[in-house]
Amino acid sequence: MEGVTIEEAIQISCKIPLKKKTEIVSLDDSINRILAYDIVSKVNDPRFDNSSMDGWAVKSEDCKNYGNKLKIIGTNKTGNYKSNTINSGEACRIMTGASMPNGADAIVIIEDTTIEENMVIINGPARTEYVRKCGENISKGEISLKAGTLLNSAEISLCATTGYSELEVIRKPKIAIISNGDELVKPGHALLNGQIYESNSFGLAALVKKIGCEPIRLGIVQDTIEGLRQALNQASRECDAILTSGGVSMGKWDLVRKIMEEEGEIKFWKIKMRPGGPPLFGKWKNIPLFGLPGNPVSSHVVFTMIVFPWVAYSLGFNEEKGPRLADKVNVILENPLKGAPDKVCLRRIKISNKNGTLMATTNTHQGSGNIHSMVIHNGLSLLPPNKDAILGEKIEALWLR
Repeated sequence: MEGVTIEEAIQISCKIPLKKKTEIVSLDDSINRILAYDIVSKVNDPRFDNSSMDGWAVKSEDCKNYGNKLKIIGTNKTGNYKSNTINSGEACRIMTGASMPNGADAIVIIEDTTIEENMVIINGPARTEYVRKCGENISKGEISLKAGTLLNSAEISLCATTGYSELEVIRKPKIAIISNGDELVKPGHALLNGQIYESNSFGLAALVKKIGCEPIRLGIVQDTIEGLRQALNQASRECDAILTSGGVSMGKWDLVRKIMEEEGEIKFWKIKMRPGGPPLFGKWKNIPLFGLPGNPVSSHVVFTMIVFPWVAYSLGFNEEKGPRLADKVNVILENPLKGAPDKVCLRRIKISNKNGTLMATTNTHQGSGNIHSMVIHNGLSLLPPNKDAILGEKIEALWLR
């Protein structure tokens, strides 16, 4: 298909998903990994009723009048579970996290008491909210984390709390990245006339890492069919998917499109979006391949709009807690934006929160070769086809993460 919408491009690519594989990792190695399956708590949290403060476990009805004296019956410490009981007129000293005695329903903090021999005098309120009830956070058998969740520090701590020392996570798919063009030179080398530094593979590799995959940069391929074929064959043997950069438009030396037409299998070419119009998607040796534009802004935008949703679908990312590259928001424009004929227009914008309202402006020219524009802006407009936007208009946008 030629000239598909963004939605059609996602639908077509998702019919050839990235293969999902899993592996077991320890909690120590689980940071920034993605859960393969739901985590079901092995325990109640808390495991038993306990105190959230150092103080005295009491019956609240015994503490309505300040100055009451209660008999001290013992001490409950953390790590030493006791099933002791207090009766009316009694109190048990208790440490933070220690089990509550049977019959106690409140805590009086140490600062609100004084001691006389074997009695404690109540000088402050008995607080039921200082009792942490068994299972009030999570119950045994409850799903504590859903499959597709990106594991950060809090999630890892929760896994430990619910009894897990290791987790089944999604194995990082290997995604090959190939840059095309005789004019490209690896950064750090001297440039001759007509040459530029190759940058797309580095930006794409960072995006690949950010969404839980492993980038395999295969370097720069010169503008020859033989060299490109060799690189694609290597990528298909070693990786789970292929990203190419450049060579997908209409020119004589746009060899990715040419070789995919003649030797591969193209599912779509060209998307109704600006920037990023000429990408293609298909298969090479039965391996999914995205041919991205050579302009750096275009490659970033196509990755965000098409490649990421494909990866998210393939690997089952949780919509709320999984990896994300952007959040859809509404913004009010501080300057007008020009749209694009028959294409969704993704202009770079700077989104700022001003007194609780998201405002957006543009700070530089919008050329698709200007990667600096992606640095000084933090969002993309989502202007519908044939739509210009005026100063003060509210539009949909993507707030990039």
